[in-house]
Amino acid sequence: MSESEAQDQAVPEYHRGFFESGKALSRIGTGRVGGKAKGLLVASQVLESRCASDPAPRIEVGIPRSVVLPTDVFDAFMERNGLWEVALSDLPDERLAHELQRAELPTEILGDLRAVVEEVRRPLAVRSSSLLEDAMFRPFAGVYGTKMTPNDQPDPGSRFRKLVEAVKLVYASTFFAAAKNYVRTTECSIRDEKMAIILQEVVGRRFDQRYYPHLSGVCRSFNYYPFGGSRPEEGVVDLALGLGKTIVDGGVAFTYSPARPKAPPPFASARDVLKRSQRRFWAVNMGPAPPFDPIAEAEYLVEGGLAEAEYDGTLPHLASTFAAESDCMSPGIGCPGPRAITFAPLLVHEVFPLNRTLRGLMEAFEEALEAEVEIEFAMSFPAPGERAPARLGFLQVRPMVVSREQVEIDESELERPDVLVASELVMGNGILETVRDVVYVKPATFETRHTQAIAGQLEGVNAALFEQGRPYLLIGFGRWGSSDPWLGIPVDWGQICGAKVIVEATLPERMVEASQGSHFFHNLSSFEVSYLSIPHQGEPGVDWAWLDAQPAASETEFVRHVRLERPLLVKVDGRAGRGAIWRGGETT
Repeated sequence: MSESEAQDQAVPEYHRGFFESGKALSRIGTGRVGGKAKGLLVASQVLESRCASDPAPRIEVGIPRSVVLPTDVFDAFMERNGLWEVALSDLPDERLAHELQRAELPTEILGDLRAVVEEVRRPLAVRSSSLLEDAMFRPFAGVYGTKMTPNDQPDPGSRFRKLVEAVKLVYASTFFAAAKNYVRTTECSIRDEKMAIILQEVVGRRFDQRYYPHLSGVCRSFNYYPFGGSRPEEGVVDLALGLGKTIVDGGVAFTYSPARPKAPPPFASARDVLKRSQRRFWAVNMGPAPPFDPIAEAEYLVEGGLAEAEYDGTLPHLASTFAAESDCMSPGIGCPGPRAITFAPLLVHEVFPLNRTLRGLMEAFEEALEAEVEIEFAMSFPAPGERAPARLGFLQVRPMVVSREQVEIDESELERPDVLVASELVMGNGILETVRDVVYVKPATFETRHTQAIAGQLEGVNAALFEQGRPYLLIGFGRWGSSDPWLGIPVDWGQICGAKVIVEATLPERMVEASQGSHFFHNLSSFEVSYLSIPHQGEPGVDWAWLDAQPAASETEFVRHVRLERPLLVKVDGRAGRGAIWRGGETT
């Protein structure tokens, strides 16, 4: 038995009563548990050692109760139902998902699955944990499905059917177009993939017809975009009210440096904070059943606004109140006025030691994994008057890829006459001299209402260049990979997988910060794609006139592709946060 297989077997078998046992992980089956589950197993060992020194913490850190369906269940499901031909076909995602919904799960696991929903009446997250997932250089972050089910129907049979539907959807997502496109960028074949699944309690509390954590977050021990005097090695944290879907999908979140938690947000004024802070959040829908749609990942999710969150009583530790007469923010919601999600009660007043806890976790896991790390978590607070610690649910840990190559760019180089793009806000590190193709979104026709169409046109250009083995420079507007088409262009990684350098330009009416906690962002860093951000007022920014003057290799309504005679020179100094792209491949 290999060391990896021995780790799989370290996850104990599921027994009835597991959810009251105090254990974090168990498994129904005998196969491999996958990357995400293995990460949770390592995390449980690290957390057990760390938390033993603090018998009465104000924040209780733990892994939500989780049951793993290993890969042998997936193998049996695919083989017994004869699904491989369908899975490897070019069927649209919707058709493929419906085909897998009609198939039957292996009978030998159904009794234990039924026992899970009889034991638990809280929402469950059904999450992927594939063999290829979460490896350092092919993380598959956000590629496969996660479905949450409220698990609150009075009838255990109904809860069981909903759980089975969710499991089949995650299995189907293994073969969706986005996953197949992603696998094409690795050395693997989709036929090599095997899917394990984690059934995990959702961290949070019920608030009438909504269930959600007070906050979710992603912390990274290395910061690609340091700000306010912070350094890359000090890390960065993204926080959001509600479920973590806001962050990992590239929505509006609150970003701060864990070395400077009390520093004011990097905005021009309090009014600007109010305008640009989170206004919507995600929760599990505990109300009337939505229209039946077993192939929809967000079937049981619902969005709410700050008014709903205040009604639920979830804002006291998260929000500040805007005072128009003084143009300032007051931590908390003790006075009337518009609310902004700033997390000041936690970060400034430290009503719970959140930042200290996160820094301790990052240090512990950096030591355990011997690499910079990214951690996903969710947190809920005790009810008013309840004498109990806050609960921080540890959801996932991944190693980060951080280049150690020494690259230096003098400020004078940013002003050379042959500069195509220059930025002092970059991610990545290194020198690239192999790119002769440039694909860019045309400024003259760009409007946020067209971002869905732009994503589709980019997918076509990317497919052609990828098949030809031609890496390219991609330039566009807003936040790449955001699920919100009004924040940027909502591409998934497979739609632009051939890009080796990506430029994110902003427009005066749409200033959006890079979301470092998003799954899209993690894939960029793991594939070592250089990423340059250009504020609309930045100088020299992008030389659009030069690009427009080059003959087009192909062109659509919104996208233009040019092929250059000589390769570009790309240099990115991630430590200094400086990068540039020069025309013609000249070196200095």
